[in-house]
Amino acid sequence: MASQVPGFATSFTELAMALLSSSEVVPRARLIAQQVAEMVPDCGVVVYVLDRSGEPVWTPKATAGDVAFDEPQIPLDSGTLGALTEERAPVLFSGARLRREQYGHLHVRRTIVSLAALPVMAGDELVGAIEVLTFDSPLQESSLGSLMELARLGALGLSAGLSYESERNTSLESITRLTALYDLERSFNSTLEMDDLLPLVASKYHDLLKVQAVNVWLVEGQSVRLMNRAGFDPTTEMQTLQGVGQGLAGDLADVGDAVIVNADADERLQRRNAGVEEGAIFSLMAAALLHNGAEVGWVECINKLDGTPFDEDDLFFLTTINVTASSALHNASLLLAERKVAILETLVHVSQDITSTLNLERVLQTIVNAPQAVIPYERAAIALEERGKLKLSAVSGTREIRPGDPHFKPLNDLLQWAGPLFQKEIWVRQHGEEVEDPREETRTKFQKYFADVGYRSFYAVPLADDQGQTGILCFESSDPDFLSLAHQEVIKILAGQATVALRNAQLYREVPFIGLLEPVLQKKRRFLSMEKSRRRLTVAAAVAVAFFLAVCPFPMRLSGNVVVGPQRKGDVTASVEGVVKKVYLREGDRVRQGSLVADLEDWDYRAAAGAAQAKYDTAKSEMNRALANGDATEAGIQRSQLDFWTAELKRAQERMERTHLRAPIDGVIATPYLENMLGRHLAIGDTFAEVIDTSKALVDVAIEEDDVKYLRAGEHASVKLEAFPARTFKGEVQTVSQKSQAAGDGRVYFARVVVGNAGAEMRAGMQGRGKVAAGWHTAGFVLLRGPAAWIYSKLWSWLAW
Repeated sequence: MASQVPGFATSFTELAMALLSSSEVVPRARLIAQQVAEMVPDCGVVVYVLDRSGEPVWTPKATAGDVAFDEPQIPLDSGTLGALTEERAPVLFSGARLRREQYGHLHVRRTIVSLAALPVMAGDELVGAIEVLTFDSPLQESSLGSLMELARLGALGLSAGLSYESERNTSLESITRLTALYDLERSFNSTLEMDDLLPLVASKYHDLLKVQAVNVWLVEGQSVRLMNRAGFDPTTEMQTLQGVGQGLAGDLADVGDAVIVNADADERLQRRNAGVEEGAIFSLMAAALLHNGAEVGWVECINKLDGTPFDEDDLFFLTTINVTASSALHNASLLLAERKVAILETLVHVSQDITSTLNLERVLQTIVNAPQAVIPYERAAIALEERGKLKLSAVSGTREIRPGDPHFKPLNDLLQWAGPLFQKEIWVRQHGEEVEDPREETRTKFQKYFADVGYRSFYAVPLADDQGQTGILCFESSDPDFLSLAHQEVIKILAGQATVALRNAQLYREVPFIGLLEPVLQKKRRFLSMEKSRRRLTVAAAVAVAFFLAVCPFPMRLSGNVVVGPQRKGDVTASVEGVVKKVYLREGDRVRQGSLVADLEDWDYRAAAGAAQAKYDTAKSEMNRALANGDATEAGIQRSQLDFWTAELKRAQERMERTHLRAPIDGVIATPYLENMLGRHLAIGDTFAEVIDTSKALVDVAIEEDDVKYLRAGEHASVKLEAFPARTFKGEVQTVSQKSQAAGDGRVYFARVVVGNAGAEMRAGMQGRGKVAAGWHTAGFVLLRGPAAWIYSKLWSWLAW
């Protein structure tokens, strides 16, 4: 039968122009299919592209005529397309000899008369194919020439479209990864809590890398410990500690290089997967978390969800995002270190307080109240053992416990009931309605106790030494998980210190006069053993001393330790949010009030001021135009707009001005390493630097509370500092503090002395001794007022009403 394709000689100029007007593959494939359909009457056309991103497959991109396709991807060697792949030349099939399996990838409802498969070649590379199905008359081999000319033209268009889409997808992937990196940095820097940051790091990595599991290992000495996980990994338990030779993580940490482990035969993977059937590792990559060259930890990614092994691109992306995570983990570790320092300082403070006195009541109050600075409890209590029973002796926030007080009755009853349980550490918690404890009796008792008091957690440790148990120390909170491992360690250390202090205070209370009576008896024996003349001489000397003490005037000086501070100081604070752009001064530089100390980045504020200025100018122009046209209504509207944008412009200019950080007072910059603040982000109210006024120094002289009644403002004072042992600084008492502070066994008030400091020699923090004048009094009053007051207080507590 003669060919029904008389238009094969038609010029393809219009097709080429149409192909150039579109950049993507699908529109170009659609144009090619339509052109073939116009050249071959009553046919079906399918245009394919060879996808080599993984295993090579045929991907249908466009159809024309009575044909469709069901599968989005077709194997390379499938039917007629497989024959084309082998031949790399046009293949023509007769419909009578075609089997359905050969074109099973096509959805056709009409009888096929002939089928031609044409290769789309870009040089020597096969980039696609065109399948032409005729339903009325067969295609002749002689007619394939024009179709191949079309295929060669289409090859240029499809090849260029594939290159364009590849470049576009690469750019989109880069943008996506940059966006993900920005999101990671913002998320990681949103918290400094290590307990919150570790799960956040693991979950973000898990979502971003699309893997089965992510393990975060942190360095601990010479080993690494698995601190957090996102996903499923049955090969390693949480909190596992691995060193060199103990596991894959320990070995990788010792090597220090980022690695990919893909081989199933790798001995390290085989050891890791031993005994694991579901979720075994077939591909793993790991990279170190480094901060300033120091190894912080490791991130381990296991099994991509798409089943493909990790490659170098994946490893590069992991090492890139590790930089952000490393910085966040380092900042969190610094906060953790600061908290540990605060805990240690609190422990030292508590230890000093409870060991510096033998007053049992003060020891008890210190133990239950002082740790609240570092332990987040709501109530603490101590019960001491008396005659085999526990007696509630101190509760935080309460100075005195009255017998039968109903507020403490539930706690007292619990202590009496659970006395035998407190031979060791105990922690009972309630989550929801469930009380956690292995004993049914304990669960029932605490269920009622928690309902009565409103708390949800009870933690207690025994106070015991080699002589037996002294009592128990307990903490309560409405948060069932209010204690971390670090808090528990602090409590155990505190319990050891408290046991020693309580034991000493109890022994001292049993013999309160032994230190006073023994010296008196010894002196009496020595006096009676003297010769008679010597005793008379001693009596005469005593009378003379008594006369001197009772009659002779003597200047009274109240002395105490001193600490130098600035008379006045001011903080350079940020009144707008921003990043420090430039620092003009350093520690020790002298400034005047209003001097420029630093600048914040002002791009946003400058842009806002520019926008407000533009709106202002527009409103002003519109108002003037309306006035010129005699339109009073429009002029009034624009006048309102002008007033609004005038206010907005003023506010924007004020915000821009606030990016200049200025000194609030005359003085000297006291903040160290101020130049290191460059690039630091400041929130509103954050302190950037401290300025102190050194023209005068304010010296705090600590005066015992027994002597505070003799202090008067305006009295003269002398100060001798350890830094200047040969000099005495003179000053005047400005005021006396209204609130006391604890110091040893007693409390002190501060006489605030103003001392001239023209040479700025006296610096904040210097220490020494100071004396404050308190007028003239008898020598006895000046020298013996302390012991006399102590004796009177004791006699009053024993005898007076």
